[in-house]
Amino acid sequence: MKPAIRKFVVIPGILFAAVGLMMVLSQFKPEPPKRENENLDLLVETLTLELSTDSFRISSQGTVRPRTQTVLSAEVSGSIVSISPKFVAGGVFREGESLMRIDPTNYTVAVDKAEALIKQRQIEYDGAEKLLSQGYRAESEFASAGAALASAQAELVRAERDLERTFIRLPYEGMVLSKDTDIGQFVNPGTQLGITFATDIAEIRLPLTDQDLAFVELPSMADFKVAEDMGGPTVQLTATQKGKRAEWDARIVRSEGVVDERSRVTYAVARIDDPYKLHGEGTPLPIGTFVAAEITASSVLDLIRIPRTALRGADQVLLVNDENKIEIRTVDVVRSDERFAYVGGGVAAGERIATTAIEAPTNGMSVRTAESIAAESAENEDKVVSRVDGD
Repeated sequence: MKPAIRKFVVIPGILFAAVGLMMVLSQFKPEPPKRENENLDLLVETLTLELSTDSFRISSQGTVRPRTQTVLSAEVSGSIVSISPKFVAGGVFREGESLMRIDPTNYTVAVDKAEALIKQRQIEYDGAEKLLSQGYRAESEFASAGAALASAQAELVRAERDLERTFIRLPYEGMVLSKDTDIGQFVNPGTQLGITFATDIAEIRLPLTDQDLAFVELPSMADFKVAEDMGGPTVQLTATQKGKRAEWDARIVRSEGVVDERSRVTYAVARIDDPYKLHGEGTPLPIGTFVAAEITASSVLDLIRIPRTALRGADQVLLVNDENKIEIRTVDVVRSDERFAYVGGGVAAGERIATTAIEAPTNGMSVRTAESIAAESAENEDKVVSRVDGD
């Protein structure tokens, strides 16, 4: 056979033989193992909802103010002849203690004059009475003498009262807020001398919104006297003093009974006794201190508490139904804080919500949960056992 003819016969033969061999060998190749379809749904953590009874703490803030504050004014005229060393800003004084004295000279003279006049009018009265009894004086003359005596007695009362007013005293234990006059100054009735306040009780006005009022039982004005003795909700006051956090216990005693027209809030008034701790131990709470307040609210029944992180937006949760599908549910959020949201409607106890963040959830979206994975594992084990038993 010629070389050219051999070339066209042998090479194709080799190719056909190789193809045939491959086809024969492929018949004996084992089939690849079959893999079951994997569930690629998103794995989420769930929380089963339960009813609970919760007590909230309502946050507010305010400035400490004295309950009793007095603008001192002169009631008589004269020069100031003495001032107590305690009559300075920040000075503490006792009840009834004299803080300053207006020159009493004219008023002492007025008292002496009134006393002398009374003695004279008394003699005239006694004489008119004796003559009347003897028939030498008319009834009208006796009545005139009695009226003159009474007028003199009234003048003495007024003079003694004016003399007493030369002392500047207060009917409470307190502190001087400001001093507006000094020794030697001449004052007239109505001249402002200073400002003082009582240290027995301090008050803090705490603004509360309408939502806050749903959880705080404020004493009514009808119960004001009871509230003064027993008190309303407790309040914890906090402030920073000398770089450290300090706390005080207070109690709400009343509300102001009106809604502020500009801010639409209602002011509750909290009271703290002996703020300067003049009669006890503890950290003083100076007037003018700005404090944060945590009010103990009343307990609320049958609320569902969910983690704040499980809340989408302002009022939505991702419900996981029995078929492990997502339902976007709008709920009634009664109150929320940095950790929890308290729901009063929209979901029920026993339902499940997803606590895992889902980027773009949709209604009907399938998910996996720990319960569903456990159920799948148990089902696969049963299949394996059944296959072994069948073999």
